[in-house]
Amino acid sequence: MPLKFIDLFAGLGGFHFALSELGHECVYASELREDLRKLYAINFPGTRIEGDITSIRPEDIPAHDILCAGFPCQPFSQAGKRQGFNDEKNRGNLFTYICKIIEYHRPRYVFLENVSNLKGHDGGSTWQTIHRMLDKELNYEVAEPAILSPHQWGIPQHRRRIYIVCENREMGNLKNFRFPIPPKSWPSNIKQIIDEDDSDFIKLKADTRQQLALWQEFIDLTIAHGQKIPRFPIWAMEFGADYEFKKKAPAFQSLKELKGKHGHLGRPIDGVGKAQCLGCLPIYSQTDKAEFFPDWKIRYIEQNREFYKKNKEWLDPWISKIQHLENSHLKLEWNCGDDAKPILEDKIIQFRASGIRVKLPTFSPALNLVGTQIPIFLWIDLPKGSYKPGEPSKGRYMTRKEAAKLQGMMKLKFGDESFQLSVARSYAALGNAVNVTIVKHIAKNLLSL
Repeated sequence: MPLKFIDLFAGLGGFHFALSELGHECVYASELREDLRKLYAINFPGTRIEGDITSIRPEDIPAHDILCAGFPCQPFSQAGKRQGFNDEKNRGNLFTYICKIIEYHRPRYVFLENVSNLKGHDGGSTWQTIHRMLDKELNYEVAEPAILSPHQWGIPQHRRRIYIVCENREMGNLKNFRFPIPPKSWPSNIKQIIDEDDSDFIKLKADTRQQLALWQEFIDLTIAHGQKIPRFPIWAMEFGADYEFKKKAPAFQSLKELKGKHGHLGRPIDGVGKAQCLGCLPIYSQTDKAEFFPDWKIRYIEQNREFYKKNKEWLDPWISKIQHLENSHLKLEWNCGDDAKPILEDKIIQFRASGIRVKLPTFSPALNLVGTQIPIFLWIDLPKGSYKPGEPSKGRYMTRKEAAKLQGMMKLKFGDESFQLSVARSYAALGNAVNVTIVKHIAKNLLSL
């Protein structure tokens, strides 16, 4: 029998796509951002959708059988400040509004999604609070949450998220419910979602191609001189540096200890004051948050300096070519192992704040909220007519439709004749979307009880 559900913090409508495809009816949706509300109305015409949940009274929401919510993840995410219920923007406390709606309507099921870090956040106290509110205060049975990723079902994307399922004890229990068990082996490849004829793509800038060419040169030189591509993150700004970093962080050293040493790309450390001297260091070594660097940072600095020491003769000429690059472009993470071909062209590339990440063409990195971190496919032939004579005919960013496929949103529209969601906002929204495929797998198990 079709059930009625509501879609809170709706975003692009991942829950809506999943449950409606299973035959259920969305009777209400809430989404704070106006542009996403406009797009939601285009994709789900006729569905009532409203804005800020904190301004909506529970009694004004229609009765429903299932409450769905991909509630804001930033307060609990490892990528954010991880403030949880103490989030300065009050996003963590938005969970209490979900509880008010549950308390008023008493739906049979509650279906939640969040970042995988939720259960371990703040030493487990965040999850204990959520569990107590659902279990003790609202009288819902809460299944042990599952952390699942699309790649477990053959979708070429690594994206671990936590899924929480509850049932109203007045209506039933979850003794027969089981989260879906992923197949033991389900091979996938990024080529599954690629459409080489898709003309809605972002071109690679000349600067981006030049940066990748410089790193390909680094890889070529590494192999030519009998070395393996380092498995540790390559921090080129550490090449030629000799400032002290083990005994005490540079920010806690005296001017005398800093001056005369070498910092960023081996440049001399000099200046009229401490601030200027610290400015001569790699950006990650300028921090004054702790007197001592963490072990992982010490290890990476040591590894990079040792690599430079061994290969100084051929690295110095290469370093002279990268002086102009931004900090994040001076880092390379080779996540392809020792057996992969030492070329960038057949890999997935992603420009991240932590550096240029290189992965095998099997799984996409998790879609990111930052539009500048869209995965790059260098090997793709561009559609004829999309480039001018003399311009490169291969290589582009992942398209919006391809990103939507990773989230199971093959039917997603990005607009119509009256409204179009911007490209940047599309990628950001997809990075925050609920995965349709996983929700469908869970919902089939839950709603068939």
